[in-house]
Amino acid sequence: MTSEGSTTKAGPEDALSLAREQFLSPERIDMSTLADDLGVNRVTLYRWFGSRDRLLVEVVWSLAEGMLTDAQRSTRGRGSDRIVRVVGRFLDAVIGNPGWRRWLEEEGEHAMRLLTRRETDFQPRLIAAVEELLCAETATGALDVPVDLHELAYVIVRLIESYTYLDLITGERPDARRAEPILRMLLR
Repeated sequence: MTSEGSTTKAGPEDALSLAREQFLSPERIDMSTLADDLGVNRVTLYRWFGSRDRLLVEVVWSLAEGMLTDAQRSTRGRGSDRIVRVVGRFLDAVIGNPGWRRWLEEEGEHAMRLLTRRETDFQPRLIAAVEELLCAETATGALDVPVDLHELAYVIVRLIESYTYLDLITGERPDARRAEPILRMLLR
């Protein structure tokens, strides 16, 4: 971004930051508006991100990663209890986020496709982050589950998705607390 007297040009990080602000405000991310606000043309934005979908995935992943980190930092405990609480806090943060809510209300099925398709790379990153959490608890001896941790991480992510998109799937209001007993049963 340029400011008066400055020759610094906007770059991909500036675009991601501004797109995050728009998402959280909550506004729809529009590539033309974003390009205008950054003082670049749309072709530049598409060169940086490939598509609006890719930009959306990067915006949502950056938010999800921060929410998961916050949930981990603010959660004490060990083993399965810690995992249940971290996942619950993460899910609560996602469900309660105005940007996510607006996005799911306005572009629900499209959002679900972006967040659950392997090729967009959102779901694989979330699975890896949950697997890392499981591995950390396993390494301390606080968690001992008789299944592959990658498979368990995949199932936990699918559970997160199910409760995030509950209104789109069943018409019921999303509620992170409903996932807790299922997670406890899974991590017994």
